[in-house]
Amino acid sequence: MSDEIPALTHAPAHRLAHSLAQALDNATARLHQHLRLSEKSRQAYAQDWQALGRYLATLSCRETEQLDDRCLRGFLAARHQAGLSPASLARTASALRWLLKDWRAQGIPCPASPEALKPPKAAKKLPNAPSIETLSQLLDTPTPDTPINRRDLAMLELTYSAGLRIAELVGLDLSDLDRQSGIARVTGKRNKTRLVPVGSQALDALDAWLPHRLRWLKNPAEPALFINRLGQRLSTRSVELRLNQCAQRAGLNQPLHPHQLRHAFATHLLESSGDLRAVQELLGHESLATTQIYTHLDFAHLAQVYEAAHPRARRTASRTAENPIEPD
Repeated sequence: MSDEIPALTHAPAHRLAHSLAQALDNATARLHQHLRLSEKSRQAYAQDWQALGRYLATLSCRETEQLDDRCLRGFLAARHQAGLSPASLARTASALRWLLKDWRAQGIPCPASPEALKPPKAAKKLPNAPSIETLSQLLDTPTPDTPINRRDLAMLELTYSAGLRIAELVGLDLSDLDRQSGIARVTGKRNKTRLVPVGSQALDALDAWLPHRLRWLKNPAEPALFINRLGQRLSTRSVELRLNQCAQRAGLNQPLHPHQLRHAFATHLLESSGDLRAVQELLGHESLATTQIYTHLDFAHLAQVYEAAHPRARRTASRTAENPIEPD
């Protein structure tokens, strides 16, 4: 994905008046400098503003003074009709709030209010967490002893061992890893750092990879823990591709995404410990509510154990189907 934010000047001049186009262009330039937002967020926001510009052109809205709450509600409704998911609509509403607050800070007149934009609540999806057996098959399948296989195993072991996001994994520097203590310093969202423990199998895999890293290194000043054959820091896309190749080689009949290893870390740890606060800290979640989604998975696991182990539990489903409870 390109580092460059999409420009908003591609709309034909006769369709989008200068004042609105200029306000959007200037906001995009400021957005590009707003490093607290991730690159993906900056690109997504700019694309949302492009779509807004096209929509406003159909309404002959040529000045920022013409943009009111009704226009923005109509835009969100049009995006909904176009098939955007609740999560995407929520992101679009966030992009619009950012734009309106930026204009307000710049003294640009606009009657629309960022406080009036209330996105639809996105339904929380249960994370798709691979089972312990699936992870064991992925990580324990023998592979040829090559540098790239050593590196891949170290990446996967570390991701699962520490519950890392893919951006956190590729962002790790060699200096972030304390192998003696079994601790890694991770930089997460909003540049917040946390310390996470690294398990013994991940440490063993890292010990096997690091000599090959030294041989691949072209620039001694390169700090990245995981590099490619050119001695450059790996991209997130490279990690995604390598994980799927490892999954295919291990005989898994499902594609895997690196974030699923993070889900597996949280799910398996919660199932074993039941310590929601500890899992929150290890994942780097600011809010406990974000971590609580894994309690649904934990309950599902407990329900499966109950159904399998309780001598009278397995009849429950059939009895419910045959004799539904009548309403009072």
